[in-house]
Amino acid sequence: MDQTDRTFLTALFDAAVAAANPMQALAAHLPERPKGRTVVVGAGKGAAQLAAAFETLWDGPLSGVVVTRYGYGCPTRSIRVLEAAHPVPDAAGLAASAALMQAVQGLGPDDLVVALVCGGGSALLPMPPGNLTLEDEAALNRALLASGAPISVMNAIRKQVSGIKGGRLARAAAPARVATLVVSDVPGDDPAQVASGPTVPDATSRAMARRLVANWRIQLPPRIAEWLAGDAGPAPDPADPVFVRHTVQVIASARLSLEAAAARAQGLGIPAAILSDAIEGEAREVARVHAAIAREVASRNRPFARPVVILSGGETTVTLRGTGKGGRNSEFLLALALAAEGTPFAALAADTDGIDGSEQNAGAFATGTSMARLRATGRDPAALLANNDAWTAFDALGDLFAPGPTGTNVNDFRAILIR
Repeated sequence: MDQTDRTFLTALFDAAVAAANPMQALAAHLPERPKGRTVVVGAGKGAAQLAAAFETLWDGPLSGVVVTRYGYGCPTRSIRVLEAAHPVPDAAGLAASAALMQAVQGLGPDDLVVALVCGGGSALLPMPPGNLTLEDEAALNRALLASGAPISVMNAIRKQVSGIKGGRLARAAAPARVATLVVSDVPGDDPAQVASGPTVPDATSRAMARRLVANWRIQLPPRIAEWLAGDAGPAPDPADPVFVRHTVQVIASARLSLEAAAARAQGLGIPAAILSDAIEGEAREVARVHAAIAREVASRNRPFARPVVILSGGETTVTLRGTGKGGRNSEFLLALALAAEGTPFAALAADTDGIDGSEQNAGAFATGTSMARLRATGRDPAALLANNDAWTAFDALGDLFAPGPTGTNVNDFRAILIR
């Protein structure tokens, strides 16, 4: 890829991430100070950075605890930062969930709980209900991640198999007031979906969760299926009076980040077109649609005139069919490069939290010549895609994008430049 194009695309990613900067996002959404104590709880890949920013901005004493992914912590003064596994929960996450629940015990009506919630919290807050175990919840997460179901479906099911999600953490804080500040990583920015809503209840019932499992043909572990078949431990009802004094605000989102990236592109002399900030679906199928648009622009100058950078966000999914390495953004890009091969484009697809899948890259770069270069290394692009092995493809090309943890998470960022 031409270095100019790589620099341009990276600048757009940086602008998108900066728009979700914790300090900037929190400053305009601080809750009213309470008469009593202020306790901060939080979960997600950017929870530590949110906690550090909140400490700086808050005028008064506070305490609390947040949990983030291993390697994503940062220094804080009064708020304890715990680290745990993502995307499959571990014992550290179990201990962190207990610590958050303990932090909100014994509070009164004059106290305030500030919940800092962002993407990744679902895996970081395991609390298996009833006689279920941590391994049961880990098995559930593995089954959901392999299913190809959208995040809204996964979270609806997770909420029915938890002692902390689906508003249960907020219910445990009663009678304190709860102010939830959300960095959204879900299409549509429904705060009840982010981190499976530990402080935000929704109306999804056990019966609805069972229907979603059937509709998406999710192969649940037997013990999880048995739990879902019963009615024990339901999630709290949003109409419960315990939530009357609670407030919820989305302080950063994919929409705001894509708009910031578009403004940066305009400032660099390239018009931008935002397709959507809420695209869902199988990564390779979404890629084929994007490829068709890129080909149309390159060959017919429609629906957008060249030069243009096409931006989109949301959260795609990957149905695991193979044994390769990668993530949804890398898989999107490999499918895009195959479908738009020969088209004069340059693209970046990356997760705004800095990690795509289980490896250390956020995503990758690609051009219309990437697949020819890959074949020149002796590798078959189609075979790599079939094996869900996009990481290997872009590693071989030296085109992985690895900015490191960003401290925020507003989901996928995709930019396709056609000059």
